[in-house]
Amino acid sequence: MMKQYLQITKPGIIFGNLISVVGGFLLAAQGSVDYALLLATLLGVSLVIASGCVFNNYIDRDIDKMMERTKNRALVKGLIDPKTSLVYASLLGIIGVLLLCFMTNVLAVILAVIGLIIYVGIYSLYMKRHSVYGTLVGSLSGATPPVIGYCAVTGQFDTAAFILFFIFCVWQMPHSYAIAIFRIKDYRAANIPILPIIKGISVTKNHITLYILAFMVATLMLTLSGYTGYHYFIVTGAVNLWWFVMALRGYQAIDNHLWARKLFVFSIIAITSLSIMMSIDFY
Repeated sequence: MMKQYLQITKPGIIFGNLISVVGGFLLAAQGSVDYALLLATLLGVSLVIASGCVFNNYIDRDIDKMMERTKNRALVKGLIDPKTSLVYASLLGIIGVLLLCFMTNVLAVILAVIGLIIYVGIYSLYMKRHSVYGTLVGSLSGATPPVIGYCAVTGQFDTAAFILFFIFCVWQMPHSYAIAIFRIKDYRAANIPILPIIKGISVTKNHITLYILAFMVATLMLTLSGYTGYHYFIVTGAVNLWWFVMALRGYQAIDNHLWARKLFVFSIIAITSLSIMMSIDFY
């Protein structure tokens, strides 16, 4: 049973976000790391993200049963009582927010709460099912973890915080659209209005290319604004250029599903390398 309760928090999503939290935190710390604050921030953000994921599992249990990827989730199979999952999600969120309240600062707490509200209240409850812009709204909440990490140290929303927010917003768009293409049968079965279904895969490829281009520019702004060094600039520039080339290859792709899956995998490499480089090469 404990395994089921762990699985509905989506540990993979939590871990991926924690890498970005560490990146934002160490960028702000500038080599002077408060490890107690780092640990508290990571734990607090983990609990808030876990809360959002459990709420999402509860809200999506009707459409999850229609999708091959999600049909075996605990709430779909009745392994966890829906009402119990709501209590579980609420407790995770409350404990996470309280931990951030006591150990970080007001700004970090506000960002965490806003991210949770957007993900659960706006994206999961409405936008995901009713609008092609659901992906964009979801990206707003997904961009908050690295900014929380940064603001936990600085206590202010400065230029670097804005750039981080923009970077992670635009990264999630091609990342999510790639998933939408190679999982298009699932989304069609659940009647979710994602871009490849509403506008077609060709239009989605255009959006992917433009968002990756915007991501390239945004990542380099950290160096141009004086927050990171040239090792960061060179490594992220090279990785992002390769990701952009992969996107362009999509226009000649014979198997769109295979191309999209490769693009998705590389999107994780791109954001992980960025988080690592801004952790170690800062000004």
